[in-house]
This record gives sequence, C-alpha cells and structure tokens, in this order.
Amino acid sequence: MKPDNLSNQPQAIAPQSPAAQQPGATNQPMASVQGVQQTAATNIVRGQIDSIYGQNQQSIETTSVYDRTHQTRTQPTADQWNQYHSAWQDYYQKYYERYYVGHVHQARQAILNEQQAASQQISQPIGSSSRQNDESISQNEALAELRDQIREKVGEKVEVVRKSRHFVPILAALSVMVMFGFLQYNQVLVANVKAYVSPGNIDPANIIVDPSLSTSVDAELTNLIIPKINVDAPVDYNATPDNDSQMAAMNNGLAYFGIRGANAKPGEVGNTAVAGHSSNDVFAAGAYKFIFAQLEKIGKDDVIYANYKGTRYTYVVTRTEVVKPSEIDKLVYDTDKPMLTLITCTPLGTAEKRLLVTAEQVSPDPKSASKPDSSQESTSSDTAEMAGTSPTLLQRLFGAR
Repeated sequence: MKPDNLSNQPQAIAPQSPAAQQPGATNQPMASVQGVQQTAATNIVRGQIDSIYGQNQQSIETTSVYDRTHQTRTQPTADQWNQYHSAWQDYYQKYYERYYVGHVHQARQAILNEQQAASQQISQPIGSSSRQNDESISQNEALAELRDQIREKVGEKVEVVRKSRHFVPILAALSVMVMFGFLQYNQVLVANVKAYVSPGNIDPANIIVDPSLSTSVDAELTNLIIPKINVDAPVDYNATPDNDSQMAAMNNGLAYFGIRGANAKPGEVGNTAVAGHSSNDVFAAGAYKFIFAQLEKIGKDDVIYANYKGTRYTYVVTRTEVVKPSEIDKLVYDTDKPMLTLITCTPLGTAEKRLLVTAEQVSPDPKSASKPDSSQESTSSDTAEMAGTSPTLLQRLFGAR
C-alpha cells in the first residue's frame, strides 16, 4: 500500500474512556469486545479496497489506451537501408554461386565418368605402344561413324523437305516471277551476251575487199558494212521517220532516218542518218534485233562502208555522242561534205538514250558529191523522237504498242 493512501484509511479504534478503565468499573462482555474489533478490521479492509478501486478508476478514466501503449519509433537511416540491401544481395549471390557451382560440378563429374567408361571400353591389356595405336584407330573410327551419322541425318532432313508441299507455292511463285522478268527484260540479258560473243570466229577482214581496188558493186546492194564489229546488214532507204515505218524496216536490217535538214543519201552532200537496234525483245520479229549491240566499240578513225546504187562509199568515224531520244536537232547541221550518222539505243538493253556515231566520206572523192534532191525531202519533219525498241511480249499482251 502506498504511503499517500494512508490518509484515506479509517482511523484506529479510539481508546476506551477512563471510566471504563478504572478499576471496579463494570466490564463489558468479551463477545461484544470481539465484535467491535472485527467490525473495525472489516472497515479497515473495506477502506483499503475502496482506495485501490478509486485510484484505478481515476487512472483508467484519465489515461487512454493509445497513451499507455504507443511508443515513437525511430526511422532507419540511408546507411542502415544500404546495409540491409547489401546483406540480402550478398546472401542471394552466395546462394546462387553455390547452386550453379554445384550443377557445374555434377556436369563435369558426369563427363569425367563417361570419359573413363569410354577409355575402359577401348583399352586392352597389351603393351603401351600398341595401346596408343588402338586408341588412335578407335578415335578415327569414331569420327568416321560420327560423319556417317551426320550425313544420314542431313539426308533425312533433305528428304523431308523434298516431300514437304510447303515449298511448292514458293517455288511456283519464284518460277512465275523469273518467267515474267525474262519476258520483260530479256533484251538486257541477250544483248549483253550478243555484245560479248560477237564477232565470233569470223574474220572481219573477209567481209569486204580492198576499197582501193574498185568502188563499183552490185546495183541492188544497199548494205552497210562495219568490219570492226562484224556488221553487214541491208539498209531500207525507203523508210520514213515515223515509228511504225522505222520498226518495220529494222526487222529486216537497218532503217534510213531521213528528216528535213538531214535527208541526204550516200554520195550526197549532207547527213545520212541510219538507225538500227542494239537490243530488242527476243520474241519480236526479225533477225537484226541486236545488229548494233557492239556499236559502242566504234571509235574515231574506224572505217564504215555503205553500198548504194552500184557504188561503195567509204566513211571514217569522226566523233561519237550520246543524246536524248527527242534531240533530233543533233542530226541537223550545216556541212558541205557527205556525212553518215549511225543511230542506236544506249545503254545496252534499254531505250533511255541514243548513241550517235558520225563519220565523214573519204571515198569516192567527196568533192564530187551531188546535192540532195529537194523534191524527195521528207514531209515528216515533226517527228517527236528517234525510234527505239519494240514493245516486249508482256506489253503487247496488255495492250502496249
């Protein structure tokens, strides 16, 4: 019991009065005395209980549960968090190291066991030298067997691929693409092959005799001869500059391209223009689709011959030039000499531009050349461009002309 609570305790029994203590006074019975003492003791106990109950009740009423149980917690610092995470990282690192090292050890042990088993199988109880020979032979045999197994597996896979139908549509599509590509662009391939293999085994010197001996030829010959590239083809001098006439003439050889200002014929003063294919569609008509495939090889001072009306005219190349198909004015220029210009498409296998090879007459004497007949001047002076190649098979199928 706390000392502070002593004030709340009931007072002890008061002492008896002097009259009761005096000798000779009348004494109370013993039972009444004991009852008074018991009552006093009971009151003391009750007072103590009431004091304790009252103190506890006041403490409960004034103090909340949160105040009695809550304590302020200290927040961890950054260093403490770093130590915490470092400890976990170290734990996981050591855990996985032990895990994977254990697996590597098991795999290594399994490989060693297999090697030992294999060495025990191929080893024999003979001398050391013969044992080494047997081991080397066994290794070679093992390698040979391994190669055979690989070949067998590859053969099985190839056979599966061959029997599989998944590649049939792909191969069919590729075949169709190759076919259409050839139909559209065959002239590029064929023209380059022609340019590579020509003039072949023919000696260019054998296609013409010495021009100094005689200039007379058969009056019906109208062929153009270029010994350097082995060209000997007839020229249609009746062709007109329009595209249809040019294409029809080039099917049978070369086409005369006479326009106003450039309509001279061989032996006449002015420019004689002759066109020919360097490439064309292989399905197009005619045998002269690649007659000028090697015209790019012609250079300055090369010789060209033209037979016309019983006379062989000799020309010497003076220049070459690449122009656009619409630059027809490149064929028209003032000259007092007989000139010859050959026309063909370039680059090889395309009709993007035109190659012009210009030559000057040297035989017979150019001073004896006559003037062109103005009455025969072409009326097709409004031609848009020089003729090119004929349409491909696909273009003809789909309506191009």
